[in-house]
Amino acid sequence: MYYVYVLYSKEDKKLYVGYTDNLKRRIAEHQNGLVPSTKHRRPLELIYYEACLSDVDAVAREKSLKTGFGRHYLKNRLKNYFPVV
Repeated sequence: MYYVYVLYSKEDKKLYVGYTDNLKRRIAEHQNGLVPSTKHRRPLELIYYEACLSDVDAVAREKSLKTGFGRHYLKNRLKNYFPVV
């Protein structure tokens, strides 16, 4: 199983989109400052994730969520759950 996930930075109030094959481990790496792109954006909160059966699908979904349309989708998808997005 592969996961596409969205983190919310409480430091800069922005979203980070990534993918992994081990969601718990990857979130722990982000929280512990082991990921250079989010190291200075902590604390982070996992606000959304999707499961995919293949890594190809997960990478494609990650790329789509990083586009303008994807960011718009996330804002609409999370508006009731996470209104500050």
